[in-house]
Amino acid sequence: METLANLESFVRSAEEGSFSGAARRMALTPAAISRNVAMLEQNLGVRLFQRSTRNLTLTEAGERFLADIGDKLEGLQTAISDVAAHRHEPAGILRISLPNTIGTDHILPLLPAFLARYPAIKVDWHFANRQVDLIKEGFDIGIGGGFALAPGIIARPLAPTHIIAVAAPSYLAGRIRPVEPSDLAGMDGIVMRSESNGRVRHWTMRDNNGREMPTLTRETIVMNDPLAMVRAAILGLGVTFLAVPDVAPHLASGALVRVVPCWYADAGAIHLYYSSRTLSPAKIRAFVEHVLDHFKGAGLADRFSGGDSGPRPFASS
Repeated sequence: METLANLESFVRSAEEGSFSGAARRMALTPAAISRNVAMLEQNLGVRLFQRSTRNLTLTEAGERFLADIGDKLEGLQTAISDVAAHRHEPAGILRISLPNTIGTDHILPLLPAFLARYPAIKVDWHFANRQVDLIKEGFDIGIGGGFALAPGIIARPLAPTHIIAVAAPSYLAGRIRPVEPSDLAGMDGIVMRSESNGRVRHWTMRDNNGREMPTLTRETIVMNDPLAMVRAAILGLGVTFLAVPDVAPHLASGALVRVVPCWYADAGAIHLYYSSRTLSPAKIRAFVEHVLDHFKGAGLADRFSGGDSGPRPFASS
């Protein structure tokens, strides 16, 4: 009976076009992937890949075998996870992609209670401020917002993504405090360049009465990471525009202050997203409910809102 590890090593190697790519997805070494595929070939009595120093290509037999497997591998993995679910013990490796700030400040603190409740789950988490392809990159769950999701993906909203303007007291000292976004004209802007299209992001802000107005700061400093933008703002280098959870602790400490209070840009919502498979593994279901319950109980949707004069305290998260 062929092992699931051998089959998955073959499928992932075919998808990635290399043993090293499959190894990254499966958290193994390329040598282990190569051994698994070699064992599969030995057991089947056929060569599945043509190997060279630079390329890994399917043989005709390999192409037929991959087509025959289809989506059965995922079904087998789900079935194995659900065996544990019937024992009320979600199990397996939980691979998640999540953004740096929200991930470390609001998701990571949930881990001790989650693992205490589900000790058979192991975590493999990747922190990055980008959208991921769940299937291609081998993630069970993604967390993030501000992008379109592919068909076949379930998205559960966690909180709004409201962008607010902030600056250090040292930068604002001696300047007339702006009242609305048009007053930001001429101020130094710490702005973000999109990694997907290379463009600088410009925001149109709104107030509680529904008025809208574009932001007009100078593009003095351009960066691609929210954490770096926060640090630059704390250093007094200008005004920056970031999501509430990125800056809330620094507003609470006084390192930053909110500029043009009551004005914010709506960038959509922060979602927890996962594949819409008919049978989601128990580990996924358990984690989704754990996070949703926390966000609801802690009122994080309200605390992430930028629609009043300032974010609510986050000390109890």
